[in-house]
Amino acid sequence: MSPSNRRDFLTSVGAAAIAGVLATAGGVACGDDKPPTKSKPRNRFAVATYSFWQFRPERVEIETCIEKAAEMGFDGVEILHRQMRDTSNEYLQQLKRQAFSLGLDLCGFSTHQGFVSPNKDERQKNIDHTLDCIEWAYKMGIPTIRINTGRWGTIKDFDELMKARGIEPRLEGYTDDDGFGWVIDSIEKLLPKAAECGVVLGLENHWGLGRTPEGVMRIANAIDSPWLQVTLDTGNFLEDPYDRLEQLAPKAILVQAKTYYGGGKWYTLDLDYPRIAAMLKKHNYRGYVSLEFEGNEDPLTAIPKSLELLRKAFA
Repeated sequence: MSPSNRRDFLTSVGAAAIAGVLATAGGVACGDDKPPTKSKPRNRFAVATYSFWQFRPERVEIETCIEKAAEMGFDGVEILHRQMRDTSNEYLQQLKRQAFSLGLDLCGFSTHQGFVSPNKDERQKNIDHTLDCIEWAYKMGIPTIRINTGRWGTIKDFDELMKARGIEPRLEGYTDDDGFGWVIDSIEKLLPKAAECGVVLGLENHWGLGRTPEGVMRIANAIDSPWLQVTLDTGNFLEDPYDRLEQLAPKAILVQAKTYYGGGKWYTLDLDYPRIAAMLKKHNYRGYVSLEFEGNEDPLTAIPKSLELLRKAFA
């Protein structure tokens, strides 16, 4: 082969090779006119440490819950603050290290506070506590905390409150408008810390002024901040749950999914999780679904069954 022919041959081979590389880089191999398939986004599944404990007299350690969650195949863990034995930085970092070593996210921090009080000092005490909770979540690498409005407190015993379907009389001499004003003012004081730490406040549809979707949205709309969203609990609307859940779905940052194997401790809801999953998908919810088992069956058998139920519903 003459030198000129050799140059022409090498030039043609190089051009063909470059064309092949460019075609592959564009996502379509030579001779293949089908675009690459995209994987569908999926929800991930966590378990609340509460599911293993449920406020029984003997506390179940958070470390035990994390270990069991990994064994059962969960993706993450939601920590209940009241279940922790302390809040020292050493303890917080130990939990973060353990979860990471087991391939789990610490995806939520479930906290308690109450802002429905005419006593300014009492509200400030709850604000200060919640500021601490934000800091603890930040140290553990947790991106969202569950917060409550609080309630009037005219029914002292929680069992009695549940018998009353979560409805309690207002404090004498005050109105709902008073209560909402206290809650909104208190949460607004939390926002700078939430933004500083990158921790989203998730207002739960819980008892008190958050018992209805209208109550939750009244607060969320009044504050209108990206650092205040909704923790959507599937088990806290005792009547007409689906329409009520859908009102909150667009602002959901975390979904807590309740199950009741063995019968519920206070009540049992027969929740249609395929319907709930379809509704959340319609609203483009891609976040964590965190199991809160609240039944009487042994958690070690009921929690894996609950995970299977949720996986099938959200598949």
